Amino acid sequence: MNDLFYLSEDQRMIRDLARKIARERIAPRAAHYDETETYPEESIRALMDAGLYGIWLPEEYGGTDMGCLALALVCEEIAWACAATATQYLDQPLGGLPILLAGTEEQKKKYLPRLATGEMLAAYSLSEPGAGSDAAGLRTTAVRQGDHYVLNGSKQWCTNGDHADVIVVFATVDPKLRAKGVTAFLVEKGMPGFSVGKKEKKLGIRASPTVALHFTDCPVPVDQRLGEEGEGFRIAMQTLDVTRPATGAMAVGIGQAALDAAVAYARERQQFGQAIAAFQGVQFMLADMAMQVHAARLMVHHAARQVDAGIRSNTYEASMAKCWAGDAAMKVATDAVQVFGGYGYTREYPVERFMRDAKIMQIYEGTNQIQRVVIARELLGS
Repeated sequence: MNDLFYLSEDQRMIRDLARKIARERIAPRAAHYDETETYPEESIRALMDAGLYGIWLPEEYGGTDMGCLALALVCEEIAWACAATATQYLDQPLGGLPILLAGTEEQKKKYLPRLATGEMLAAYSLSEPGAGSDAAGLRTTAVRQGDHYVLNGSKQWCTNGDHADVIVVFATVDPKLRAKGVTAFLVEKGMPGFSVGKKEKKLGIRASPTVALHFTDCPVPVDQRLGEEGEGFRIAMQTLDVTRPATGAMAVGIGQAALDAAVAYARERQQFGQAIAAFQGVQFMLADMAMQVHAARLMVHHAARQVDAGIRSNTYEASMAKCWAGDAAMKVATDAVQVFGGYGYTREYPVERFMRDAKIMQIYEGTNQIQRVVIARELLGS
């Protein structure tokens, strides 16, 4: 990676620390975790031990308050080594930011210091079997009964839902109200009426568990509601504005890993009496891959720096960064497989994993089609 002149000393330090851990302790285990589809326990432990779990939290809650760009830098380095571990890592701010943004002081003190150390794990559950891109079309209901709400319904695609101690669950007090009925709740592991459902068998990020959640007359105390009734959709979207640059950064990490592998292979693979890197057809492929990754990184960093500067109306730039980076990761990883030829199609080399992992970057945290809808809406002022 070229030196990024605009990084502060602290940002360089955290990036370099994440890079060291990613390359020494996470990358060697990535293929094993992918192959066995097991939770990346040791990789997660390495990140916690290094204090990287609290970088997005203010100091008063046990964090180091390093901001969105630092989070993006760390996510890129982890994803370079293992996109599944990076997904697990980003799930902590994804599940924790709603508490930071909308929680009461009691809720913040109860959860955030333990999220900062990794003693407690968080998750975020918005999607449902029938509500993916249409996030306002929730069917999981929350009916108030005195000092608690009763939750009924099922959630889908919950990353880390089987390992999380606390999950921010979005339900509706009235489906007819659509976005205005969505309300956020803090659901803890083991609450009566709450169960974890099927674990998905996935194309990529296989070491990151994705599960269904089921609620059957599940009582949730009123003091476990996050914000007011009907504020859930806004909380969900505000959270994504902060995490979207970091999601884009994961895509950059996958793209960079694929590019690095392709460049190294092109230098050593001999055909027609010379390295394939000597052929202009391959050189042009590598040049295009490098431009895609570089542009994605700069777009991600721009959106992250806006968040750090206090600009919260950066939906346009955050959506652009996530969309471009996701598409770039898929294109670059696919081209990396092509550079490797038949070997790229085997599990002997990591590029087939990069290609499988890259695909999710165009789907989760808002599909790239939805990002284009958001970008166009901002562009046209509609």
